[in-house]
Amino acid sequence: MNSFHPDFRALVIGASGAIGAAFVRVLSANARCVSVEVLHRNSQPCIDFAREGSIAEAAAALVGKAPFHLIINAAGVLHSPHFMPEKKLGDLHYAQMLETFQVNAFGPAMVIRHFAKLLDAERGVMAVVSAKVGSIEDNRLGGWYSYRASKAALNMLLKTAAIEVKRTNPNALLVALHPGTVSSPLSQPFRGAEIGRSADDAANDMLNVIDGLTAAETGRFYAYNGEELPW
Repeated sequence: MNSFHPDFRALVIGASGAIGAAFVRVLSANARCVSVEVLHRNSQPCIDFAREGSIAEAAAALVGKAPFHLIINAAGVLHSPHFMPEKKLGDLHYAQMLETFQVNAFGPAMVIRHFAKLLDAERGVMAVVSAKVGSIEDNRLGGWYSYRASKAALNMLLKTAAIEVKRTNPNALLVALHPGTVSSPLSQPFRGAEIGRSADDAANDMLNVIDGLTAAETGRFYAYNGEELPW
């Protein structure tokens, strides 16, 4: 992570998930990273996208540890004990769409609102874990309505916020990242253990992509291999 301050500080939101925990492990092992703060439903302070106030409260609690050079939101949902990705229009229901959008789009949007102000002024990066299936242009198979749409919404929120944040913090970089298929509970029902790679490898890949980006690339969408993805 040579593009960052020699003693950079990081924050990982959604740190209890497979990819979030991997980011914490990889960053903690980096000699240049002096601290890694973590937030999730059971952390102190906690952050729970089902409770909007917790996002502002968590940001306020961490003001004394700011500025952060790197903030990553790795929280996301594809399925739950109550639902699986929709295969057809007939599978659409409000409850599933609302929960999916809350975790994948609404919560991250509020994270950007409250945490972007904690970014370092010299090099501050905020990355959100998105998904290639959220690309409207790349959608050739259909299905997975709520997940696709929520990630597309996340991408638009990120892009729009990047324009605004740049006005007050010209060195800020806001970026959406596609981690690829990772062996994790999220991908497990979809042969993730067979076709995916480790969460640590995915985190390393995405951090390498971040390391190669500058503020000029703010508001863009990249895959774990550095490929820029279409919206």
